[in-house]
Amino acid sequence: MAKKITVPEIRALKTNGRKVAFITCYDYTSATIVEKSDIEMILVGDSLGMTMLGYDGTVGVTVDDIIHHGKAVRRGAPTTFIIGDMPFGSYNESIQQAIHNATRFMTEFGADAIKLEGGVRSAAAVKAIVEAGVPVCGHIGLTPQISSNMGGFKVQGKSMDAANMLLRDAKAIEEAGAFMLMIEGVPATVSKYIRDNINIPVVGIGAGPGCEMQALIMHDMLGFYDWVPKFAKKYANLGPEMLEAFNEYHKDIVEEKFPTTEYSYNTKVEGLE
Repeated sequence: MAKKITVPEIRALKTNGRKVAFITCYDYTSATIVEKSDIEMILVGDSLGMTMLGYDGTVGVTVDDIIHHGKAVRRGAPTTFIIGDMPFGSYNESIQQAIHNATRFMTEFGADAIKLEGGVRSAAAVKAIVEAGVPVCGHIGLTPQISSNMGGFKVQGKSMDAANMLLRDAKAIEEAGAFMLMIEGVPATVSKYIRDNINIPVVGIGAGPGCEMQALIMHDMLGFYDWVPKFAKKYANLGPEMLEAFNEYHKDIVEEKFPTTEYSYNTKVEGLE
């Protein structure tokens, strides 16, 4: 794999036409495969609440959860750019809390940057974290941590007023010093409207084809689940393949077809006869 992409190189995506791939990852084994791939960036996302911990959403994820999984991902992907996702409640109480937890991500698992949700409401936290020396990726549009306020996981920005509110959020995050912005779950035209009016690059997840970077949840793209969002292309269908393998293994056990001599240690021990 090529050397790690840098924050200045990510900023330059806004004008140089280069496209970059971004994927969630939560464990060592998966990270080793991403590290070998051409994918440039990893998000240790609070989506691990659903994909790894079995929660209904992301709200129950803690800072310690992200750090625990982030350490494993960093060991598996030492030269991949990794962003740690600030979970619900980790930056909402005070500026001091936001700086403290962002710093923990950098020092305890070696994140290259952090991500947090919210536009205008999170701008002060973004500014303070950036001034503390931590690169920040903003996140607007469908923001899962407050999805209950949105009526669930629904497309955002479906009116001109809503699009302008998103643009206001994007500009607030840019002015606060974020080096990139995630836009999730908005119409492609709205995403373009925002991108055309800010000066930092955008990573889209369900935000149309024009973004400088594109992101997907690893478990969605690999087909671990029957249902995936409209924007999530399945590049593999591993869930059914794993189920078939598990059932074939069980069948071999029941029918005494495994282990055979091939899968046994066959050293002759004198005197056992």
